[in-house]
Amino acid sequence: MSRRVVRQSKFRHVFGQAAKADQAYEDIRVSKVTWDSSFCAVNPKFLAIIVEAGGGGAFIVLPLAKTGRVDKNYPLVTGHTAPVLDIDWCPHNDNVIASASDDTAIMVWQIPDYTPMRNITEPIITLEGHSKRVGILSWHPTARNVLLSAGGDNMIIIWNVGTGEVLLSLDDMHPDVIHSVCWNRNGSLLATTCKDKTLRIIDPRKGQVVANNFEEPVALQEMDTSNGVLLPFYDPDSSIVYLCGKGDSSIRYFEITDEPPFVHYLNTFSSKEPQRGMGFMPKRGLDVSKCEIARFYKLHERKCEPIIMTVPRKSDLFQDDLYPDTPGPEPALEADEWLSGQDADPVLISLRDGYVPPKHRELRVTKRNILDVRPPSVPRRSQSASDTPLSQQHTLETLLEEIKALRERVQAQEQRITALENMLCELVDGTD
Repeated sequence: MSRRVVRQSKFRHVFGQAAKADQAYEDIRVSKVTWDSSFCAVNPKFLAIIVEAGGGGAFIVLPLAKTGRVDKNYPLVTGHTAPVLDIDWCPHNDNVIASASDDTAIMVWQIPDYTPMRNITEPIITLEGHSKRVGILSWHPTARNVLLSAGGDNMIIIWNVGTGEVLLSLDDMHPDVIHSVCWNRNGSLLATTCKDKTLRIIDPRKGQVVANNFEEPVALQEMDTSNGVLLPFYDPDSSIVYLCGKGDSSIRYFEITDEPPFVHYLNTFSSKEPQRGMGFMPKRGLDVSKCEIARFYKLHERKCEPIIMTVPRKSDLFQDDLYPDTPGPEPALEADEWLSGQDADPVLISLRDGYVPPKHRELRVTKRNILDVRPPSVPRRSQSASDTPLSQQHTLETLLEEIKALRERVQAQEQRITALENMLCELVDGTD
């Protein structure tokens, strides 16, 4: 009698579980725009969700710890003149997020650590180059300040957010609407899908399609008969791909291996209500003490619900095999280094002692001054003692300290004004 051999895998028993009710985010008017993006972006500090907004486009940014009912007057990030279609957190600065809109513009925002009093209306920079709606955004995984956008003009633009310049424009690669774009691990290649049903692998710096129209798939997995859009999320640390059907109520997950049959079904997480979108937490934002290997943020019509994927283990010790070193927030390259042809893998961090976020540098946008490249019109004078690099460094440090002090003062005033406004509201309520 033959005995069936069960494939060995440490992820064979991964199970999903919705967070408790008090860990959800309630009373959020999730956007009803018909678009195929995830409508949600999350990092170890913030949860961002595209919401309904009259007279333009908006999204809400909540600190992860701010669970429960969200006040209807909670400040939004507004500025677009048409619905927001996609949002994406910068992988190298947890306070920076980019948004794309039907108004053809891309905006990059700096989100403060404190709760703002009013709507955030001023982006750090607005990037304009598309002629039709912009529906796809994706930050470069290893190069600082490099952002990709794709629009209804069948065009991909790669930007240097720090200078506001277009680094590369790929405008003759796709004959029809671009459905999705994804970087590879070191950001040297792009994978795109298009309405013409062709998958393309593109070298953006050479401006060439290096592979498309693959003849035969290495594996074929029948899913279901639903016509909803699948939102795929891949975790390279565990080689697990999660497929979330938009409008579906399940998350199917598969392990990918190097040997045939390559794709191995693990399990399905099912719930009663369909998802309108989905956020996926970076590995450095997970709770390693609970053997959590993935966390999703499922959007309902008026709610966002965390869903936790866990590997059951009895030991309380750190599980090395579940948590290899993972990409951290430090970029491996500058934008100009990547553009010149350099590639670098992500800078990895260990999760052994839990992830502790570093202090992020504030994103600064620099505009190039044409005067900077003009030759001097008069002979250069000899360098005086006051112009020495040491003196200049001292002056720069002094200015930075002054700026820091001013920023702290502004934040303190914001908090004071908020407290006074709350007191005023209480007084008015009392007199009523």
